[in-house]
Amino acid sequence: MKEVSLKSGQVITIKELSLDNLSEMLELQQLVIASLLDKSLLQPLSKEEFTLILKGRGMIFGAFHDNELIAFRAMLEPEIDDEHLGIDAGLVESELSSVLYSEISNVSPEYRGNGLQHILGQLLFEQVDTSRYRYICATVAPFNIASLKDKFALGMHIVSLQKKYGEMLRYTFVKDLTQSTKTASAEMKTDMGNTHEQQDHLGKGFIGTGLEEVAGKWVVNYQKKL
Repeated sequence: MKEVSLKSGQVITIKELSLDNLSEMLELQQLVIASLLDKSLLQPLSKEEFTLILKGRGMIFGAFHDNELIAFRAMLEPEIDDEHLGIDAGLVESELSSVLYSEISNVSPEYRGNGLQHILGQLLFEQVDTSRYRYICATVAPFNIASLKDKFALGMHIVSLQKKYGEMLRYTFVKDLTQSTKTASAEMKTDMGNTHEQQDHLGKGFIGTGLEEVAGKWVVNYQKKL
């Protein structure tokens, strides 16, 4: 259990969640979905998926204010199948078992703007058993700016941009917990809406290392991986 002071001055308590918190998580997830103008930005987890994580296939940290769950973030040990995100990252089959997924993050609309997604992410990353896991992978929808900024701030980078979960376009992010990724200094800035150009960069060995707003448009910075 950890106490954290938010930008708002409110003091919250962060702890690992259990099956006892399942109904609270589902309620908060529905509240978050209802607040989104573009529902495709979030790929919600089912009750069964939450249960799988809470029974030992990962971990979920939650933030509480006045005993109310106001945010949570999950990590999952995924099944190894043809859609495994480690494949997008160029990992060989023997490495896939060393991958964790940074899964869903939900923050109550009332508490947004306090950096809760990032606070929970940092704490979760610090808890990863690096003797067992080497890589963390995640997917993020283009133009989900808060989640994109979060992944870059946690030291992750883009390795793929393709359709996932049916027909939903997603970036795949990865972080190697054992070593830093080296890149060339030169950057190529590409409009986030230009899918083809970004896919071309990624196919040529570039990785996405950051984003910024230029003249009212969001661009992704790509650098050659060394």
